[in-house]
Amino acid sequence: MKNVFLRAAIMGTLALALATGHGQAWAQDKKIRLRIADALPAGHYIAQYTTRYWMEEVTRATNGTVEFEYYPAEQLGKAKDLLALALSGVADIAYVVPSYVSEKMPLSAVAELPGAFPTSCAGVTAYWKLSKDGLLASKEFGPNGVRALFSFVLAPYQVAVKPKFQQLKDLDGLKLRSIGGAQDITVRKLNAVPVRMASPEVFESLSRGTIDGAVFPYSSVVTYNLPVKYVTVGENFGTAAGHYMMSEARWKTLPASVQKAMLDAGDATARHGCALFDKDVDSALEKLKQRQVAPVQLSPGERRELASALATVASEWAEALDKRGKPGSETLRAFREALPPAR
Repeated sequence: MKNVFLRAAIMGTLALALATGHGQAWAQDKKIRLRIADALPAGHYIAQYTTRYWMEEVTRATNGTVEFEYYPAEQLGKAKDLLALALSGVADIAYVVPSYVSEKMPLSAVAELPGAFPTSCAGVTAYWKLSKDGLLASKEFGPNGVRALFSFVLAPYQVAVKPKFQQLKDLDGLKLRSIGGAQDITVRKLNAVPVRMASPEVFESLSRGTIDGAVFPYSSVVTYNLPVKYVTVGENFGTAAGHYMMSEARWKTLPASVQKAMLDAGDATARHGCALFDKDVDSALEKLKQRQVAPVQLSPGERRELASALATVASEWAEALDKRGKPGSETLRAFREALPPAR
């Protein structure tokens, strides 16, 4: 009988504990903590406009159930290795620029083609559609075992260089930083030499003279404080696009309500981020002018020459992929069909 009373007393104490402090601890253990890794410097505008916004939206939508540990500036690994870190579980979510892993994600460079769209918002409308549940999701991300949680597309890139630059032929033979993929073709059309590297490496390479310039958006030239002296104005040399991705295996461990919150936040982030990227174009150019960086306006004749040179980049990119057994032309067609009507 004594054992019965003792057992009852223990059970009562346990129940009380669960209803008070211990119960609170149990509830906290139900929180979902996720590690996000990227290559962007702390305070980078992409992180401010998209990454942090997405985290806040997910946390709000899940009433704090999802919490994030954010590791910027390549703290968990180099930009080119972040996809592998997501697949291995070192990071739960990773920043993936497809051109940094072009051997695994060649189709995703479709958003980087020159002249494809006039603004970030036009580009990301099509890109996120293909990335969320369209062709890229099924034919590129699925086979790689990953899922895009949100995507971003920057405003059209310009050419920024240190050597004197007043006309197109001044670019002949210059070494220009490229993200690879479609942008390599674009740089070659300028009679320049593409040098592949991740954004965090550009400042040092320019300072040492390893490269002469970069194909970059104004905002990145400002953010990385690149020591350039000239930038083009009003051109469209393509852009860069990227994703924050989670392995499919990790995705499947999340409750359906959290999955929905993440994708809904992805929709909101695409709209929020692109509006700010587009808004920054003029203000970033003004900042460069204040730093004595000279804007270069190509003549009408040179603009026609440039347009003619870049007109075949998209078809060359698609055909090269077709020859490798990849659906390059199909991807290009799907992307163009997903673009919003021109205004």
